Amino acid sequence: METLLRYVSGCAAALASMLAPVAPLVAAAVGFIAVDFVSGVMASRAVARRQGKRWYFESRQAWRTVAKLGFVAVAIVMAWIIDCHILGFMHLEIAKLFTGFTCGVELWSFLENAAEVSRSPLFRRLGRLVHHRLEREEGAGDE
Repeated sequence: METLLRYVSGCAAALASMLAPVAPLVAAAVGFIAVDFVSGVMASRAVARRQGKRWYFESRQAWRTVAKLGFVAVAIVMAWIIDCHILGFMHLEIAKLFTGFTCGVELWSFLENAAEVSRSPLFRRLGRLVHHRLEREEGAGDE
């Protein structure tokens, strides 16, 4: 039994050491998703209060966020494995691109939530600016 435990712990340590370089990317994505989740809860509460409705926390939405966290973390790890172990000679940095895209989407969502909570024109303008910039970049890629 002790031998089996040593083997399993050795495999777990080997896997953890292999994935250690990707940890900052996963941590950044998790941080952005967490901030967006908290601001989304605040925005939901602010909208309900303005409409005179009773607000309550929905665990269904929290579980969707947990699932999103898991899928994003796995996708980043998979992209990193492709970068390092399959297409390492190409230096594509797919993991960084995917993480940047994910963080950009979460930033956009945060700006929408901040505009809803604060009703500040600054956040509304920033959200529109990000939206227009993404549309421009998307249009430039079609050419």
